[in-house]
Amino acid sequence: MTNDHNKELEKAILVGCQLQTVDDGRFEYSLDELHSLTKTAKGEVIMTITQKRERIHPATYIGKGKVEELLQLEEELEPDVIIFNDELSPSQVRNLSAKLQSRVIDRTQLILDIFASRANSKEGKLQVELAQLQYLLPRLTGKGIELSRLGGGIGTRGPGETKLETDRRHIHKRVDDIKGQLSVIVQHRERYRERRKKNNTYQIALVGYTNAGKSTLFNRLTEADSFEENLLFATLDPMTRKMILPCGLTTLLTDTVGFIQDLPTSLIAAFRSTLEEVKEADLILHVVDSANPDYFNHEQTVYKLLDELNVESIPILTIYNKKDKVHSDFVPSSKSASLLVSAFVENDLLQIKTMIEDTMIDEMDEYQVSLPSSEGRILAHLKQETILKELRYNEESEKYDCTGYIFKNHSLSGQLRDFYS
Repeated sequence: MTNDHNKELEKAILVGCQLQTVDDGRFEYSLDELHSLTKTAKGEVIMTITQKRERIHPATYIGKGKVEELLQLEEELEPDVIIFNDELSPSQVRNLSAKLQSRVIDRTQLILDIFASRANSKEGKLQVELAQLQYLLPRLTGKGIELSRLGGGIGTRGPGETKLETDRRHIHKRVDDIKGQLSVIVQHRERYRERRKKNNTYQIALVGYTNAGKSTLFNRLTEADSFEENLLFATLDPMTRKMILPCGLTTLLTDTVGFIQDLPTSLIAAFRSTLEEVKEADLILHVVDSANPDYFNHEQTVYKLLDELNVESIPILTIYNKKDKVHSDFVPSSKSASLLVSAFVENDLLQIKTMIEDTMIDEMDEYQVSLPSSEGRILAHLKQETILKELRYNEESEKYDCTGYIFKNHSLSGQLRDFYS
């Protein structure tokens, strides 16, 4: 079984160029992440070569001497693919492809490739194809050296690959067609979100760096079956499920695509509509992997992308996940309220839900009402749509005494005024 698995893996050489403005720690981490991305794309890293330079070589990314070294390594190790740690320009791809026998791809193409293999929904597949076409369009010159290498493997997967051997005009037409289809899906999503708002449903978005454990937490908190695995970008398509809080209030929890530093701009644009779920949330749960040595930079990457989404008015709770494997240097650094948890400990899940309740109460008004037994409909709504802290039947008045918290703009607020005790 192991031998069969290894045969499936493509051999890859990684190439990184460290500029003087990038410190050693950040550069090493970016290479480790490229290694993880390669593994996720079913590649096996057989060699990593690096170079320090004042600036990226405009023609070949690395210097002439390093290109010669790469040629010798290629002859010796016979890799299937050579992966560069930054986005290459069209001319750099052409020049390197002319010198090297193996497929040449960059970090952006690798991420696009992973997204292509993970997209399941119609929207996800369309977004990936759009990003792939927009990335590859400026790289198609004449017959295209790159096209002759599209024989399958890392960097060639996805819904866009079969369209690439057509001319530019057809590709532009396909891009316009995809944008049209996506706009219809976005409009449908917006109508769906508006309907949820009208139904007074409290919406929570799970965000975090890729592989922080969002999908595992999502599954445990909602008893859903979202895909979870120890790989980068295990979740691509957003999923929304009901989550019931200890008080009985029903909320909606949405699992979102993982963030990553140096995310390709084409992907940020293409997945903007997916991240719109975050903008519409009433609360953001920021999940951080406390076992990762670079957890602090992961936090900062997520905050930077959240800033770009303009969500500063939405409260954030930080969930430091994987406490059973917490890194020796870990220190909570969140400015907001935080918890250190394990997704596999029931009491920790209860703590998360209780913390969500407490955050909601800070934004709500308290109510104390006495409802006659004939108002069973209102009582049912109080249980499902408010935080009902106390409910007891008063035998003297033959009414239900209810104490709890409700949002100011909730439709029940007006109805309760007649029953205040």
